[in-house]
Amino acid sequence: MEVKREHFLRAALEIGQSGENDTLPYDIDAAFIRDKSEDLAQICFDLFQVVDKKSVKEAAAFVNGLTIGAERLLVPSGSHGFRITTKIHPFWNLYLNGLGLAIAEANEGNRSARVHSYRLAGAGPGFFDGSKSWRAYKEATTQEDALGGDGCVVIQTDISNFYEHIYHHRLENVIKDLCAEGSTVAVQVDRILSKLAAGRSFGLPVGGQCARILAEVMMTPIDRSLSDANIVWHRYVDDFTLICNSQQDAYKALSELSHSLADYGLSLNRSKTTFLSAKHYAEYIAAQLGEGEDASVALRELDLHFDPYSDTARVEYEQLKESFESIDIQFLLDLEKEKSQPDSFVLAQIGRALKFQKPQVAAQLCATLLDPKNLDSFRASWSKIMRGVYSVRSNGEFVAVFDQVDDLLDRVTVAASHLLVPEANLLHFLRAVRFKRTEIRGAFVRRAYDQSSSQSVKRACIDCWRHWHDRPSFTRLRNQWQNLSPDEQRMLWLAAENFGDEGIHAMSQLRASLGQAWRLGFETQNGHTFASCYQDWVRNAAQ
Repeated sequence: MEVKREHFLRAALEIGQSGENDTLPYDIDAAFIRDKSEDLAQICFDLFQVVDKKSVKEAAAFVNGLTIGAERLLVPSGSHGFRITTKIHPFWNLYLNGLGLAIAEANEGNRSARVHSYRLAGAGPGFFDGSKSWRAYKEATTQEDALGGDGCVVIQTDISNFYEHIYHHRLENVIKDLCAEGSTVAVQVDRILSKLAAGRSFGLPVGGQCARILAEVMMTPIDRSLSDANIVWHRYVDDFTLICNSQQDAYKALSELSHSLADYGLSLNRSKTTFLSAKHYAEYIAAQLGEGEDASVALRELDLHFDPYSDTARVEYEQLKESFESIDIQFLLDLEKEKSQPDSFVLAQIGRALKFQKPQVAAQLCATLLDPKNLDSFRASWSKIMRGVYSVRSNGEFVAVFDQVDDLLDRVTVAASHLLVPEANLLHFLRAVRFKRTEIRGAFVRRAYDQSSSQSVKRACIDCWRHWHDRPSFTRLRNQWQNLSPDEQRMLWLAAENFGDEGIHAMSQLRASLGQAWRLGFETQNGHTFASCYQDWVRNAAQ
């Protein structure tokens, strides 16, 4: 493995395209990382070279001495559960992703073709091959010759609390196997993960690209052990499908998988382990993939990942709009509304499809999605719904229905306030309401800021005030500058440009303190720093 400046540069561009954490809304810091990608990649690479010249013990001590900012936020998982996601300081997220990309390149050749999750793409800025999906994984399992056998048994199972139970020291050893003698990459990753886990020796930060890479690295030796045991298997992240010739072989295969996982401190989820005949498995997969459901099959199969930066973006956009002419989205949404457990994938597709509808159709869909009577049953898909509503409210082509959408959003603060308790849900909602101030929103955002202990939520509130040109809120925070966190300060610094002479005067007074206030702890006297890059980015954005 060789860590290069290009790894950090590609990581910066990927963050700019996809965001820092896919469980949370796109943060403006991601745009900063993208726009200053060259300078920030150089800072990362310079830091890496400094650390990598140290001994492993010295490198561990150096990283231990750094403050690596991160925040743990609550994210819904399904209709009734929750999990924790990690919002990492933008610089350290970039640094970790750059190391992760180098690790992924070194590990990709070791991975089996039977692994369908997060396969590395050759060209950037995206890290992963989009054709390797959960759907492709399921389709691959149905193409095995063994399924034709009379006694064929298929096991479906997954790893219990996968990301949370990955042990840092075992992961460190697997990374060491990819590195040259004396490399500090493994110990750097181990020490950073320890800091993100508040000193615990296990768990990956959910939501970022590096966590996905590290999880796949952890699974590579386990995958290899299954192949060495002549088991027919397929895997997507923590989901396994084992295809066996008989009940006896199935029991042996499951035992082998359990042993292999136990060697790395992992275990299977017993409540999600099922044995199916080949016939029943084929029927089950057909149902999972929506085959036979004529009403939704076209929507399920439609690829809605639109790249606005493509050379043919406008043509692709129009083609997607035409694709919906034969799909009655409202009918499909009404079907989901009547289900006791709505299909989260169909709702996700509907959310993605909103921006391709005609304005009045989009408004009607938003009305159904945001109806308080439906929101509880749709709560597992909250982030997808809010992303879809945002895509309508942020698009000038839908100006005719902006007032309708704004009225629907305002009702949510009263009728579904319980759904805004998890920080991730609240962040998605704040991003959707930042385009226009109403009396209801003004009170809601002020209350959210004052009552929340989350720096991410406070930043999102400041971003609302920035968009609303809310001078009283700006003045109030300017007078509390010394009590704000560095993350809040950076957002308020960006907002200052919207407040004329008052903002310019505040920036003039505070500028000299920023190098120290936003210091990361490894800066040198020469060259760019994170703080100087951010100031330069804000200055250029204002111009």
